[in-house]
Amino acid sequence: MEYTRRDFGKLALSTLPAATLVDRILGRARVGGAERPNSIINGVRVGTITYSYRSMPDQSGDATLQYVVDSGISAIELMNGPAEQFAGAPAVPRVGGGGRRGQPPTPEQQTLQREATARMKQWRLSVSMDKYRALRKKYNEAGVTIYAWKCLNPSMSDEEMEYVFNVAEALGCTHTTLELTDNVEQLKRIGGFAEKYKIYAAYHTHTQGGMNVFDQAFALSKGNMANVDLGHYVAGGNMGGSTLEFLEKHHARVASFHLKDRTTPEHGAKNLPWGTGDTPIAEILQLVRKRKWTMPATIELEYDVPQGSDPIREVQNCLAYCRSALA
Repeated sequence: MEYTRRDFGKLALSTLPAATLVDRILGRARVGGAERPNSIINGVRVGTITYSYRSMPDQSGDATLQYVVDSGISAIELMNGPAEQFAGAPAVPRVGGGGRRGQPPTPEQQTLQREATARMKQWRLSVSMDKYRALRKKYNEAGVTIYAWKCLNPSMSDEEMEYVFNVAEALGCTHTTLELTDNVEQLKRIGGFAEKYKIYAAYHTHTQGGMNVFDQAFALSKGNMANVDLGHYVAGGNMGGSTLEFLEKHHARVASFHLKDRTTPEHGAKNLPWGTGDTPIAEILQLVRKRKWTMPATIELEYDVPQGSDPIREVQNCLAYCRSALA
């Protein structure tokens, strides 16, 4: 099913109809096959961010779709890399630090970076949204809904921001995600775009996450929402309240949230396989089910992939953990 934009006026996202397929993890079903993924678990919408597959060798839009389907995931937050690759973006070279780790880039490298940035901007302002509608169709036909995409940056020009929100609309997203800023003018500006397009701007947090970290963004625009990372929240020390208390207070302004298992500062703020850290993942999911909240829970694979495994297997393991918690 695809999201609609009619519910923008409501600060809680609308519920997607439950899929009729049996809940289970797909093994390695091919995209063109009859089997489709389903990661709606007893009413809780579990997805992943495609950043989880960042270490896979092929970062194309088609390959990323296969990783998602093979993981058993039916809803995603899509990073800009696979999306823009599919749409035909020019390659952007990596610019190192003068050939030595920790060194600033040379003037020549800075010039190359500026030229690459200019080419990307020019491309973004000229690409047809038909490319992104085709990407959405391909993902939807494979059983995968794109609920968010991450490309927005406060440093973008107004024209590039228009591009980001146009892409979000073409992909069928309810929100676009970006890193949280404390710049009042930027929060107003971005919130204005969100209100204009009726697509939320959802801000992501790292260890600066706390009970009141989004208050300024929320107050400045009804288009500003949270894409809180509850694993990072734990690693930051649960400032002002626990993850469960945060959701109880702010659930109506949470467009989606990230899940990972991190430890508290007292335990080293480590990033660990699910079930071995301090993040109350099971309790978070159970609270979402109990309250019938409909924001997607986003698996973000950040712990080290064990030798002999790969990101697909590890996302499958995270999804299995979710299924066990919601059984």
